[in-house]
Amino acid sequence: MSQLQVELVAADRRVWEGEASSVRCRTTAGELGVLPGHTPLLGILVSGDVVIHAADGDRRATVGNGFLSVDHDRVTIVADTVDVADSGR
Repeated sequence: MSQLQVELVAADRRVWEGEASSVRCRTTAGELGVLPGHTPLLGILVSGDVVIHAADGDRRATVGNGFLSVDHDRVTIVADTVDVADSGR
């Protein structure tokens, strides 16, 4: 099964990077789930939770405003603030 390459970035640092089976977050259009093969997308994030389903456990973070980019199974999430709630370990 193919995987997503995910990068979660705060304004001042890279928070997490790795492979995941899915990503869930909130955009101005509502709750969004991304799976491998998702159509290219550029979305505006609103403050809320991001859940990254990685092989070694879920990564959970609360993010401030920002954006989400999806292209060729690569997901980049950039937010002004990122508060990591669970390291997945």
